Amino acid sequence: MDAPTASFHFDLASPLAYLAAERVLHELPGPAEWRPVLACELPGADPLSAFRCEAEREALLGDVARRASELGLQPVRWPAPFPFDSAYAMRAATYAKSIGRAVPFAQAAFRQAFAGGRNLEDPDNVLIAAAACEMHPSALLRGAELRSVRAQLADATSDAIRKSIDEVPAIVVGDAVYEGARAIDAAAAHMLELGIGVSR
Repeated sequence: MDAPTASFHFDLASPLAYLAAERVLHELPGPAEWRPVLACELPGADPLSAFRCEAEREALLGDVARRASELGLQPVRWPAPFPFDSAYAMRAATYAKSIGRAVPFAQAAFRQAFAGGRNLEDPDNVLIAAAACEMHPSALLRGAELRSVRAQLADATSDAIRKSIDEVPAIVVGDAVYEGARAIDAAAAHMLELGIGVSR
């Protein structure tokens, strides 16, 4: 397997990161390392609950639903409550990364949240995602509570801040950071400029 040439930073509470996660494996010309981070601790974090009005919030939800349809994904089902606290799910994602299962676990968890409408604050819903990618439930329950896993997630979030990542989704290519809805397109163009994936 080729070594990663980029990194994809995500939080399972982010619907924009969900859309990016459904594209990143197919649309980047080279491999990317998937890195769980706590978006609520990033400088530009703007949770939906902080929107100025309900109309602004509904506009984003409608845009996500439209884009999911354009990508051929299942209709978006919003978990209740939304937004939700992703801390537990992100520790689970960090544990999954530590055993080489970051990508399948994150994809399964994103789909539970935004296609299945399941709140990932509930550990049972996180376990459903784990089962979908053949991770043992008891191992995940233990792993999500490990002090070392908490430290890894904190370190990854701090590293994202040092890289000047303000929000998720974010893709880093070299020293360049691409964020938000257009992150994949911009990162892919940059990678091609660098000659990454030209021979594919």
